Amino acid sequence: MKKSWMILAGLALAASPALAQTNPRILSVDHATNVISAAPSAQGRTMRLYLRERIRAGAKPDPNKLVLFVHGAGTPAEVSFDVPHSTYSWMAYLAEAGYDVFSVDMEGYGRSQRPASMADKCNLSDAQRTQHQAPADCKRSHEGGSTSLVSDWNDITAAVNYITRLRGGAKVSLVGWSQGGPRTGGWAALNPHRVNKLVVLAPAYNRATGQLPAPGATPPTPNIAAFNTQSEAEFTANWDKQAPCKGQYDPAAKQSVWSEMLASDLVGAKWTPAGRRAPVTAPSAGWTYDMARNMRIPTLMVVGATDGQVNPQNVRNLFEDYGGEKVFVEMACSSHNAMWERDHLLLFAASREWLDTGTVNGQKNVMLKMGTER
Repeated sequence: MKKSWMILAGLALAASPALAQTNPRILSVDHATNVISAAPSAQGRTMRLYLRERIRAGAKPDPNKLVLFVHGAGTPAEVSFDVPHSTYSWMAYLAEAGYDVFSVDMEGYGRSQRPASMADKCNLSDAQRTQHQAPADCKRSHEGGSTSLVSDWNDITAAVNYITRLRGGAKVSLVGWSQGGPRTGGWAALNPHRVNKLVVLAPAYNRATGQLPAPGATPPTPNIAAFNTQSEAEFTANWDKQAPCKGQYDPAAKQSVWSEMLASDLVGAKWTPAGRRAPVTAPSAGWTYDMARNMRIPTLMVVGATDGQVNPQNVRNLFEDYGGEKVFVEMACSSHNAMWERDHLLLFAASREWLDTGTVNGQKNVMLKMGTER
């Protein structure tokens, strides 16, 4: 396919809703559902998943306009997509546009139930044990990662089942960020009859990823930690190293994200240093080249030009490999955290148009650029 690049500096901003997470027109509703865990740390146990809903006050939920946001490897969904500062809530933006918007925390994240192994500092890496003053003679109570891509897909199934039963719909649209790419993309590939459209921001993708082990096979348990932590200093340093442009993000927005991060993990907030906990995902295959090539679900792929966590070239590879209708967007002066940065409304507007019409700037099957240079 011939590549077409277009600079979109002000995509749809004139029609964009200017609203805050606290806008009284947009309700916030907490939900919970249970899942029989497929995670290595809680196999077969009933675990509770947290879902958040954003919907316009007084609106009749439309079963044909259901959206589910799925987070990445570290930050839970309601923190990632529902930032309570200025216009930074992606969920509220789409709710204002008439969608019934949900997010879900995978097992071990945010306000969802965590396996017992994540309360034990002995299950951290050696470096993080030292950082958090764990006993020197620590013995791990759980070997290997706490969750897997298979358990993530299992959690998404539980969330989609809950939402469609609640609203009487047959399908949802999925929005994923980072590791949320293989989570949503892989789940959609396995359940295409249940998905309208996909939007993936900085989706993890590797053409060399292999198939899942055969049913019943026992993959080796690697010598890795069950979970990890992130302090505010680590969070800021990781962001700063991929934000070279002047004014790329608002410090007040960053502080709002971090405050919400601590609020989502009351145990980690009391550790020294305070921080958020997240499961380590056991290495697993699953989100493969063949899956991408054979998919036909319309998909919008977005990546920040300064992303230091997902190589933008890998997202271009996904665009080239993908079998369905698609648009690729590269955002100038945007990092892995594009939805929290200065051009976030361009991203939100593109996602809204995609969900509405299956186009960005009236086009499909093209590669576009948007955003403001330094």
